[in-house]
Amino acid sequence: MTINNNIINLFKAGAFAAALFSMEACGDSNSKAVEKEAGAKEAGQEGHHEEGKGEVELTPDQARSIGVETGNVSVRTLSGTIKVNGTLDVPPQQMLSVSAPMGGFLRSSEMLQGKYVRKGELIATLEDPAYLQLQQDYLESASQLDFLKAEFERQEELLKENINAKKTFEQAKANYRSMQAKLAGLKAKLQLAKIDMSRLSKGEIQPTINIHAPISGYVTEVNVNLGKYVNPTDVMFEIVDTEHLHAELTVFEKDVPKLKIGQKVRFILANELKERMATVYLIGREISADRTVRIHCHLDKEDRELLPGMYLTAFVETKNEQLPSVPETAVVNYEGKNYIFIKEEEAGHDDPKKEAGAPHLHYKAVEVQTGVSELGYVAIQLPQGFDVKATPIVFKGAYDLLSKWKNSGEEGHDH
Repeated sequence: MTINNNIINLFKAGAFAAALFSMEACGDSNSKAVEKEAGAKEAGQEGHHEEGKGEVELTPDQARSIGVETGNVSVRTLSGTIKVNGTLDVPPQQMLSVSAPMGGFLRSSEMLQGKYVRKGELIATLEDPAYLQLQQDYLESASQLDFLKAEFERQEELLKENINAKKTFEQAKANYRSMQAKLAGLKAKLQLAKIDMSRLSKGEIQPTINIHAPISGYVTEVNVNLGKYVNPTDVMFEIVDTEHLHAELTVFEKDVPKLKIGQKVRFILANELKERMATVYLIGREISADRTVRIHCHLDKEDRELLPGMYLTAFVETKNEQLPSVPETAVVNYEGKNYIFIKEEEAGHDDPKKEAGAPHLHYKAVEVQTGVSELGYVAIQLPQGFDVKATPIVFKGAYDLLSKWKNSGEEGHDH
């Protein structure tokens, strides 16, 4: 009995151990299943994450149907342009304010805004009793000067003969010199007022003074009317010589280093389609409060029909540069950023990781910075370490790849 009991006990212990081993095995199996499922989910999340980075896969048939073509970055000579705004203006010496040398009443004038006048042309006539008094004083002073000169010479001869006192001679000399100074001052005033001195020397007193155009140009302002009293500080007319118009451009601080004297400028007036040319003549040396600099440009061809103050849009042609470039069709914009698509290495049909019929052409979006564009090409700044020679870039079909990328992203969000 004792032996039979021991056998029974051993059998029970073995059965218990087998059951325990079976439970542990089941636990390991369940744990591995959970880990596998979690790994699958994580792999799925990574797959969606890669789609979000701009990875697109196509079958060869799909690539052919949308016409995907690839090429490599090339270095091209591009001439950049800077688009700026500005106005037409004239140099200060070509815009004059006309005032009267002496106060007076406006007797006559035919000036109107927009009228063209030539240098030296009579533009206004003033009259005032003060003109008569000034000429009278001059004639009287001239007569007194002759008398004082004769007296000075007589006293000088008497002094040489020791007939008169030296004090008498000095007084005569002072009176003569004083009248000389007074007459010179009166003459200068009359010449400033444009009084005809040849007529005055004959005793002809003129009741009016004439105002002549100091330059040739167009009258832009008329601030007087007949009968109005004009002070010497009043501006009667504004005359602008439009033969020397220039383009005054406003350039942002960041673009100033690209500018050089002598660069060509193409500009279009606000209400025109005609393109005109100018040349950069001066570059301002002061930055304004809005972080801009004034650029002075001379027009290549003068045009009297243009007027100061006209608004314009200008394109400054910067120097030619050797820049890495791609066709403009290769660059796409997505969410405010510029991208190109590169073609990654293809996976063959015998790849064990690929299922039968799975796509095997792989494209990836790469963010780039764009620069100047010309003749269908645009300069790009590539990421550091980008292999220009060995990396194919999608030149044609980039917009179709972008559409697939967008759709993949939207589907990923739905999940």
